Amino acid sequence: MEFFQEGRNYMKSDLFMEIEEQPVAKKEKSVTSDSSLMSQLEYSISKKIDLFNTSLPRYAVRSILACLFLSLGTAIAFYIAIRMQAAIPGLEKMAYAFMFSWSLVMILFMNAELGTSNMLYTTIGVYKKKMAVSFAFKLLFTCILFNLIGGVLCGYLLSLTSPFGHLEADNYMFTGVAAKLTKSTWQIIIEGMFANIVVNTAVLISLRMKDDAGKVLAIVFVIFIFAFLGFEHVIANFPAFSLVYFASHGTLAEMTVSNVVHNLSFALIGNFIGGGLVMGLGYAWLNNTESKYKD
Repeated sequence: MEFFQEGRNYMKSDLFMEIEEQPVAKKEKSVTSDSSLMSQLEYSISKKIDLFNTSLPRYAVRSILACLFLSLGTAIAFYIAIRMQAAIPGLEKMAYAFMFSWSLVMILFMNAELGTSNMLYTTIGVYKKKMAVSFAFKLLFTCILFNLIGGVLCGYLLSLTSPFGHLEADNYMFTGVAAKLTKSTWQIIIEGMFANIVVNTAVLISLRMKDDAGKVLAIVFVIFIFAFLGFEHVIANFPAFSLVYFASHGTLAEMTVSNVVHNLSFALIGNFIGGGLVMGLGYAWLNNTESKYKD
């Protein structure tokens, strides 16, 4: 009996020794210095910086591709609106806005470089000290320049296709662009601001969503807002103005150099206010906090 009692005591003491020797796992609180949205944005910024520094031609081509997709979206939107105007008058603007929205779907899914969304990225990059102001300006200028090249080139090529070969002088596309070219300075700036708030809202929503089908629906219905309201988007105006100029053979009275420069210049300013300052700087500042309230 004493033997068994000693055995039990030995096993108990041995067991306690093993428990004491095992390190106690400490629960560490998971702390992230940034929100998940900011982390995604910073990752995208780092990719843009790397591509720009390591292969400028590839960055330029991605910028041209953005206006290729934008040109295709603009062309189908205008053409369906023209057909809708003849078939069911009153619905042409809705048809235009819905079809135009697919432009951003193509741009985001095909990883093209769009100047107006880069207003958001470069502003956040400067705020987060990921890039210098001079580098941000250089990246943004390069992107917009090659967006312009892509828009003019694709606008010209699309004007040679059969849908745009013989258009009536009072069609939806010509009258719509003519109206854009006669807007006042403040109207262009304010509409440009709201246009790029909408565009970058779609960009941020697409970053938050995991499901591709959900992303597509979100992008289409968000972009529909600015397209239906006819707000000014400087990059979208590149292919739109080019297509109208070449399709009309330069006969549109409102299509003057001064009107085009006026629209594009102030749309650019408005777009930067909306996309760069309101959305970019605004959300970078909102998420630069110790608070739990982060995106």
